[in-house]
Amino acid sequence: MTTQQQEFIPATTTGRIANYVDTRTGASKMVREFGRKIFPDHWTFMFGEVALYTFVILLLSGTFLTLFFDPSMAHTTYLGSYKPLYGIEMSVAYASTLDISFDIRGGLFMRQVHHWAAILFVAAMSVHMLRVFFTGAFRRPRELNWVVGSILLVMGMAAGFTGYSLPDDLLSGNGLRIIDGVIKAIPVIGTYISFFFFGGEFPGEAVIGRLYMLHIMVIPAVILLLIAVHLFMVVTHKHTQYPGPGRTQRNVVGYPVGPVYAAKAGGFFFIVFGVVALLAAFFTINAVWNYGPYDPSPVSAGTQPDWYIGWVDGALRLMPGFLGAFPFEWQIPFPWGGDHIDPMHTAATGAWNLFPGGTNTIVWNVLLPMLPAAILIGGMMFWPWIERWVTKDNREHHLLDRPRNAPWRTGVGVAGVVWYAVMWAAASSDLVATHFHVALNDVTYWLRVLFIVGPFVGFIVARRIALALQRKDREIVLHGREAGIIEFSPAGGFSERHEQLDDYRLWKLVAFESPEYVPAQPNAKGRITRGEKSRARWSKLFFEDRVAPVTAAELAEARKHSAELALMQQRGHQDQLD
Repeated sequence: MTTQQQEFIPATTTGRIANYVDTRTGASKMVREFGRKIFPDHWTFMFGEVALYTFVILLLSGTFLTLFFDPSMAHTTYLGSYKPLYGIEMSVAYASTLDISFDIRGGLFMRQVHHWAAILFVAAMSVHMLRVFFTGAFRRPRELNWVVGSILLVMGMAAGFTGYSLPDDLLSGNGLRIIDGVIKAIPVIGTYISFFFFGGEFPGEAVIGRLYMLHIMVIPAVILLLIAVHLFMVVTHKHTQYPGPGRTQRNVVGYPVGPVYAAKAGGFFFIVFGVVALLAAFFTINAVWNYGPYDPSPVSAGTQPDWYIGWVDGALRLMPGFLGAFPFEWQIPFPWGGDHIDPMHTAATGAWNLFPGGTNTIVWNVLLPMLPAAILIGGMMFWPWIERWVTKDNREHHLLDRPRNAPWRTGVGVAGVVWYAVMWAAASSDLVATHFHVALNDVTYWLRVLFIVGPFVGFIVARRIALALQRKDREIVLHGREAGIIEFSPAGGFSERHEQLDDYRLWKLVAFESPEYVPAQPNAKGRITRGEKSRARWSKLFFEDRVAPVTAAELAEARKHSAELALMQQRGHQDQLD
């Protein structure tokens, strides 16, 4: 005979609602499991949260704007409140943007919230990716999560580009014109892609509607999916943490999600929301009414895209049309494209020589500037495997590196940042010339030099600084911290007193691994392949000049020496007193 288990009945209304939901969804198990998840507490981890919160702000403000924006390129006459453009012919998309800005209550504020949040979204993702790179958080088992983050960054840029192209003002139209030129520069198929994308010859009648669908449906859906995958991997893998006492590769020191971390995250969301609202209320951005409706004939001077797209525009500005007598525009014969008239044969024989086929123009000075973007994005995505190939380190890593303790990785990262910054500065080369009263050609020439030399200089300087900081840390560990107290010895000499570090600081300076040069290793057949020889050369380049961390024996010897020195000084002082 069995007895039926008595069903639990909560005493309060809230409890009954929670019990009703739990018995039908099983949510308590998920909440209990996720609520025990430990997250370390460090200020550098906040950049990822800022990116997440600004994306939420983008969704909220974008929903508001969607209710009033009309993505049509049909022609209309503006009859709104902004008098300088009253009676001007423009597209419906631009007119609805003006209506949102001047005739919809709170519309301008929401537009600016949306734009500022987009800028901070990409900026927070960029800084977050730099933090992950310089600390080595991308290593096994987080390589795929690093790739997800890289794609998220690209999708964020795509969302920003499609968004600021929607108003159909002069600035956004010039940006689309550049994209049209890049697309048409693709050999053979470029003109066809441009024709189908714009719905005819640029600017066409359909591109704003297509960008609108990409901006509000496709790209946000991809970003939401990638964020879900990213957070799932963060929860699945142990969270990385900085080294310190009690922190190992097997544990995580921090706060649980509930209630501490959740409460702090909720408060931080409202802080981010407040900062974005403050920027939107007091600082104007993307004042489309100053540019006017798009007209393909004029090009406004001094215009630049948002910062996260400017580096691609800068690469285009740096590319020369000729290099000496070498042109970057080639005419390549193809066996299609219509009949081609040979003028030399006609002049010589007096007859028309028609042969099937034609020529196709390859504009390298438009295509080659896209190569730096491909190198930066591709190198960023594949870096975990590049580093693993060079170091032959396939272990799991849950403790982060200090950037100084990985000098070669830090040098590569700084080189990439310098390369990006030079292209970014080139996007404003005309403003640099006008504001500083220098020749535009001189600015361009110097930026071209920095484009080639800058990354190498950045790599060398950053690597040498990292090695110098490692040597300084080694000196502090072995001889103590300079106390700023000058002592007078019985022999008449002066010396500065050194104090030993506390255990936490000492752990931070000695608990790291310094990769060593790994020579070429034979494979299973006993042969050393060309690829392995190449890897060994790179390994020697990066790790031959290194500063080894202080060993336990060296630390014990240094402390013994310090104790003996302190004892000798004490005896000397005592003898002097006697």
